Amino acid sequence: MAEEDLGRTGSDGRASVGPGAPGNPDDPAGQTRTVQRRLARARQRRRWAAGGLTVVCLLALVSYLGSRQPEPPEGNGGVPTGVSTGSDRPTGRVPGLQVPGADIGAASPRLRPRERPPATPTAPPTPTVQPPAQPYLAVTRNDVPGVVDLTAVGTRDWVHWGLRGGDSVVRKRTGTGQILDEGGRGGRDSYDTNPESYRWRDGTPVTSVDATPTGAYACGVGNGFALAVAGDGELRTVHLYAGLWMARGRLDVRLSTGGPTTTLRLEDPHTTHTAEFTIRFRASKGGKLLMSWITEVSFNRSGNVALQAVALR
Repeated sequence: MAEEDLGRTGSDGRASVGPGAPGNPDDPAGQTRTVQRRLARARQRRRWAAGGLTVVCLLALVSYLGSRQPEPPEGNGGVPTGVSTGSDRPTGRVPGLQVPGADIGAASPRLRPRERPPATPTAPPTPTVQPPAQPYLAVTRNDVPGVVDLTAVGTRDWVHWGLRGGDSVVRKRTGTGQILDEGGRGGRDSYDTNPESYRWRDGTPVTSVDATPTGAYACGVGNGFALAVAGDGELRTVHLYAGLWMARGRLDVRLSTGGPTTTLRLEDPHTTHTAEFTIRFRASKGGKLLMSWITEVSFNRSGNVALQAVALR
């Protein structure tokens, strides 16, 4: 009995603390139940945190692997990323990229072809009506060159008189026919003493002449030549080559459509005199330039006026 008591108490009479005693801090069995429950809960929370972090990492890895597109094989079998291949697997589609032959409406139901407004019929342009050209007439007188080339001067038309007689006429072969001989009072005759000569290379019935001093004349006061040039609405130039012998000649020029008459006179009481009358005119189609070249005064019983050629350009 005494030995048992010594084993429970020390020599100083206090109870000894041994393994398993509730008050021993180094023995788990001696800890209180409250401390044990607290430690167990802390360990459980650490296990939950570690498990949750593992799950989050696994989910992130799965999401990354699922979002990656498979690399297209090299060669002709590759399909550009984002282009529909016709399979049921959804693919990313690049806006505006269209596969040749693909149905846009089927691939993108919400996209429709751009609708164009109906074309508005436009009225045909109203033709601009040009006002008719105003008539024009101007006459000047110059000396006649030594040689007159009718082919060069009369680019549109020309006529020569007196080559083979008083009624002989040679015209431009390809001329417009605008120069008209409308007769005149008195008989005509030809002469070959003109101080200037004329030549051409495109005539009919005589094709070409190098130089001829011939012309036609009409004697007697009031006698002479009546000529005309048909108008075409354009500004034209007429060259009238005329002369006289011992007389005063009068040239009257006017438009058949109306307007004043322009008169020029040429006089030589002693010998022959020639002149080139240049006439600028504009007459509408159907209108004419009218020219009258007559003997106004004769200083000799045979005084006369002469006509050599008319050229139009």
